[in-house]
Amino acid sequence: MKYLKLLVLIGLLSVLAVRPLAAHPHAWIVMNATVQFNDKGLVEGLYFEWRFDREYSISAVEGLDTNNDGYFSSQELDPLTAENIKALKEYDYFVYSKIDGKKAAYGPVTEYSQYLTNDLLTMSFTIPFAKPVDPRKSKFYFKAYDPTFFIAMDFQEKAPVTTSGAMPSQCKIDLKKIAADEQTEKTKKMLAEKPKSWQPADDEDFGALFAQPVVIDCTKKTASK
Repeated sequence: MKYLKLLVLIGLLSVLAVRPLAAHPHAWIVMNATVQFNDKGLVEGLYFEWRFDREYSISAVEGLDTNNDGYFSSQELDPLTAENIKALKEYDYFVYSKIDGKKAAYGPVTEYSQYLTNDLLTMSFTIPFAKPVDPRKSKFYFKAYDPTFFIAMDFQEKAPVTTSGAMPSQCKIDLKKIAADEQTEKTKKMLAEKPKSWQPADDEDFGALFAQPVVIDCTKKTASK
């Protein structure tokens, strides 16, 4: 399946080879996001930081310390980062944005980097919109997740979503809670029972069930009588 291509490119298969059988998910990302506004109050891009779990991090950088100095420089990690970004493009970088219910178009990701701290690999990148979004005129939200739920992606507890630039004064960022219902719990249980070798159909979107929507709310508040 196409998804296996992504797993190979970002190095997850090397981690799975040494892990015992386990339930979905098999890898973990803790993230934060910054909604970037331009001077006209339009959303022009989304900046993300992904911090990978320790097992993936150690496996991903194996063999990349080319000068054997015990430190992974940006030059040594750049090829891995570029490969990740190239592979993720096909999957909208695991970031799914909607404008008035329609899929938002992205421009090419050209700003990205990776660094290793305390055996944890962090990748940062900026997704520009093909056309800046005016949240005062359109309903805009995004979710960040792996559709197969092979990788669990959760926002960090402190400052999960911030802003930069000139956000309109009537707007606010709202990180919604995950809607937990009976069907969600059944799906989670079903996924937990699947082996590593299991791959869902391409049209399945399990990850969306466990992803927190980030909404830019520019609704004007009316004065109470």
